[in-house]
Amino acid sequence: MRSSFFHANFLCANKKAKGFTLLELVIGIVVLAISFSVITRFIVPQSEQSANQIHQIRAAELGQSLMNEILAKAFDEQSDLAGGAVRCDETGLNACTISSSFGPDGAETRASFDDVDDYHNLNESGDNIQGISGDNSLAGLYSGYRVQVAVAYDDTFNGSNTGSLVKRIDITVTAPSGETVQFATYKANF
Repeated sequence: MRSSFFHANFLCANKKAKGFTLLELVIGIVVLAISFSVITRFIVPQSEQSANQIHQIRAAELGQSLMNEILAKAFDEQSDLAGGAVRCDETGLNACTISSSFGPDGAETRASFDDVDDYHNLNESGDNIQGISGDNSLAGLYSGYRVQVAVAYDDTFNGSNTGSLVKRIDITVTAPSGETVQFATYKANF
């Protein structure tokens, strides 16, 4: 008899615990909806920041590769283009290029740039950004980016256009988001 009483109570207890009420379901759905909206509010801005970081990295890569390309060139058109044994503005040699003549020499294209100041006023964007050989091998890779270069004499290292022994090279890369990454370096006449 004892076992039948226990068995009857166990069955009654199980019947009460077999489901959720409508009120419990509605409260659960509301809590779940609120938690999803809070989580979404935190995740969406993170994904935008993640995209900005990718743009910054690509802009830095583009700027650094262009900086390396420019620094590998000769200091000046009047300098020795094959090792630097002859430097412009030395006694008995040709004067360095005047700053108003900076930029490509004649019909020179990017593939034939041979000295630092040839890059002055270089302005390329999107699919027109060229590789080191002057080709469009970078087409599509930097879509939406813009790169600009300015070259000026700066013997005093303060940003003023002075002297003729040191050139300051400024590179500005603008990402598709509008954010700019700037690079600056110096190339000396040696």
